[in-house]
Amino acid sequence: MAGLAAGLRALPPACGPVRLVAVDGHAGSGKTTFAGRLAAALGGAPVVHLDDLATHAEPFGWTERLRAQVFEPLAAGRDAEYAVYDWTLRRFAGTARVPLAPVVLVEGVGAGRRAVRPWLSRLIWMELDAAAARRRGEERDGPELAEFWAGWARAESAHFAADPSRASAATRVDGVTGRIIPSTVGEPSTKPLTCGVTRK
Repeated sequence: MAGLAAGLRALPPACGPVRLVAVDGHAGSGKTTFAGRLAAALGGAPVVHLDDLATHAEPFGWTERLRAQVFEPLAAGRDAEYAVYDWTLRRFAGTARVPLAPVVLVEGVGAGRRAVRPWLSRLIWMELDAAAARRRGEERDGPELAEFWAGWARAESAHFAADPSRASAATRVDGVTGRIIPSTVGEPSTKPLTCGVTRK
């Protein structure tokens, strides 16, 4: 993990002064846990959780909010702040701050989607198939969320069918062991780009 962290710090920034690093994969594949470990290895890097931006009505309709509330302020060299969706109240309630930092992590299903990739310095994919990830998630959340998981699985499948991101990931992580797959660590995930505040 220390080696990956050092490599990420050395990447060219692709969002103003910030190296945005996405952690993508199926729901239940270990993204949040891995992002937490990586953030610690980076000395406390900020983490944007896409679960905070998704909603019941639009599980993948967060692209514009992410761009306007997070990417554009960071690209301009400012701290960011985004509205957080409350899954119990079914509305946005509260905010989360993203301090300007050399590396900022974005974790969640679809974090490496086509519209996000130009802003990224690196895309990391959690290597665990959809069925295994769903079983893990259902065991974690219990039977009371079985209906939610069924609906989510359909939405996730449709998303990745239309907008796959795994093939664009330079770094892949074993979703069972949490270990980085060595042959993928050092490869660049995207052509270095400089993002501007006017990008749409």
